[in-house]
Amino acid sequence: MKGQSAALLALVITLAGCSVPGAPRYSDNPDGMLRPATQVSTLTLKHSQRVAVIFNANTQADLAYLAAYNAQARNGLEQNQLQAPIQQAYIDSSNPRLAIDTVRSSLQQQFASVAFYPNLDAAMAARPEVIMVLDTRSTLATERSSDVQASVRAQFYDANLTYIGEARGMDGRNMTPVWTHTKRAPEIADQVNAQRQVQVNALQRFDASLKALVASNP
Repeated sequence: MKGQSAALLALVITLAGCSVPGAPRYSDNPDGMLRPATQVSTLTLKHSQRVAVIFNANTQADLAYLAAYNAQARNGLEQNQLQAPIQQAYIDSSNPRLAIDTVRSSLQQQFASVAFYPNLDAAMAARPEVIMVLDTRSTLATERSSDVQASVRAQFYDANLTYIGEARGMDGRNMTPVWTHTKRAPEIADQVNAQRQVQVNALQRFDASLKALVASNP
């Protein structure tokens, strides 16, 4: 068990290294390219609408962070020969596609058409009824911090870039160090999997918020 704990500690230290920072620096103004105006659009959200989705700088940084964490987890786990359940837990809990794919599914259930675009100009050129700016943020565990957080925020604008409304979901959890010598492999795997559950909880709350937002605009 001591060998397993040493390998796990080595991995977690690797996850906090220069190539995978403890968390990216997120902007306090997540809207970036589009800021909510004092005037709110008269357009209401409806199931029949076409929605164009773009990522703000926070989401782009978040995807890069998760991808780097996931890559380090895969490489570090292979090098340190951790048990398979722990390996899978680290890989699953840093899946960079989880939030994007889940948000896509939530949107597809509420709107007639959903398409993702690389920037605002491309989204505007598609002439959708609604433009959505996605803001995601994640903090996963490292040896420097056991605070795990996830948030998802979507802001909706009309074709004139006037603010309509927003949906959001978030969750967080403070975890004890995973490399403690007294913990067995199944317990460690369960704790690492808790990182994914935090993300899932945030996404479920986002989905509920989105449903409520659309339902409030019949």
